[in-house]
Amino acid sequence: MTPPIRAVIFDFDGLIVDTESTGYLTWTEIYAEHGHDLPLERYAQVIGGDFASTSYDPRRDLEVLTGIRFDWEVMELKRKERERHLRQSLLIHPGVLDRIREARELGLGTAIGSSSPRFWIDSWVDQLGLHGHFDHISTMDDTGKVKPDPSIFIHAAGKLGAAPDEVLVFEDSLNGLNAAKAAGMRCIVVPGPMTRHLDFTGALRRVDSLADVSLKEFV
Repeated sequence: MTPPIRAVIFDFDGLIVDTESTGYLTWTEIYAEHGHDLPLERYAQVIGGDFASTSYDPRRDLEVLTGIRFDWEVMELKRKERERHLRQSLLIHPGVLDRIREARELGLGTAIGSSSPRFWIDSWVDQLGLHGHFDHISTMDDTGKVKPDPSIFIHAAGKLGAAPDEVLVFEDSLNGLNAAKAAGMRCIVVPGPMTRHLDFTGALRRVDSLADVSLKEFV
């Protein structure tokens, strides 16, 4: 018999707010400046993880395409500044706050489990007014690894006092789904504009929005 859910882990980037699209936009702008396109299908390989955890690195790709060695420290400072400008218009996705409130009402532990560094998540929690909405936040700073490695989800579950098979994960990326599966957790996928083209075989369910699912059926 499948155990009932005792805890819920939310991915952050792309699930709670669409930071994935803004990140992609900054990279397409860099590529365009040097006369090249960056297809979504190629860039999507890194969504939910990082350049080190996947076989694709847009920096290496651009250097191969152009034959130029770039100063990525300088380039990244400019890209991050552009990203900071774009993020000001981003809002929490529909259904996110509903699911957090529902989890509270049902007595479920809640956590963020993200491949991003803690400073990035903290800055967004401040901007979106999410302080106090989660029992715990686990990031790559806690485990030194990113998705599809399962360690971030396992770390978050441990902090919530839940066994892996008692956890439900909300994700938007393939790397996130694979991390949840490797951790032995059930995963509902909510693809965004960057990930809708991907095959999410193995997910417990695929929905268009967190507004389209209820936690009550799993408790």
